[in-house]
Amino acid sequence: MSWLKRPFKALQSRKVRVALVTVLVALAAEYGLELSDTMLLGILGVGTAIILGIAHEDNGTKQAQRQVQTHLMKPGPNDNGG
Repeated sequence: MSWLKRPFKALQSRKVRVALVTVLVALAAEYGLELSDTMLLGILGVGTAIILGIAHEDNGTKQAQRQVQTHLMKPGPNDNGG
């Protein structure tokens, strides 16, 4: 049953969901959805931009958490180290 949980766990990621929707729209455009090439490239571009934005946001959050942890670990002016 763990093999069944793995795809659903991946869908918890916003990046995976955006990528999946972007690919589905591209496939729909290829196999029947009447979209111009310009519209398709626009959709792919927006999907890519959203994924990069999410990655940038995630990186900023992780870096902020590291800075808080580093700040909390530094001894203060009243701490004599022991």
